Amino acid sequence: MPRQVFVIHGGECFETREAYLEAIKGWKLTLEDISKPSWKKRLAQDLPGFDVYTPEMPNKLNARYEEWKIWFDKLVPYMTEGVVLIGHSMGGVFLAKYLAENQIGRIVASVHLVATPFYPSERGYSADFDLPPSLQRFANQVEHIFLYFSRDDKVVEFSDSARYLAVLPSADLIIFNDRGHFNQESFPELVKNIF
Repeated sequence: MPRQVFVIHGGECFETREAYLEAIKGWKLTLEDISKPSWKKRLAQDLPGFDVYTPEMPNKLNARYEEWKIWFDKLVPYMTEGVVLIGHSMGGVFLAKYLAENQIGRIVASVHLVATPFYPSERGYSADFDLPPSLQRFANQVEHIFLYFSRDDKVVEFSDSARYLAVLPSADLIIFNDRGHFNQESFPELVKNIF
């Protein structure tokens, strides 16, 4: 049976509906934005022999942790031993919080947190996704944790990498200088770390 990889995308979240509406009114949108290639879209091609799933989480433009948790709870029963979990940006902090607060009942081979904020509310986002005081349950149910950060990320503070490493000292931190928020066509370094 092929190994599974679940990829949880990023998103936006706001304290109020009014803030959300103001943000979407101000966003610039082009056809290129909605059709550009992405490492998440090509993971299935880059990981032959794996079953790669990229579930659409509820309302990624104004995400709420409770809604994402309800949706993710529905996916957990389908996960097999040795599952690989990947979260980008808010998807990463969602996985960190979910695994810190919930036991999924199977071995997680690896979790890959890509450009993941530590406390989103510090950046003006909703506190829904803020992490609990301890990530010990997360660490206990995952064999390998990988953290990917870039020094030139304009969305997530590079200093959040040190905050994650302080509470997840056995994690592997992979630092880049020029990847921004990892909105790139391919991600060979991540692919290499999936075993």
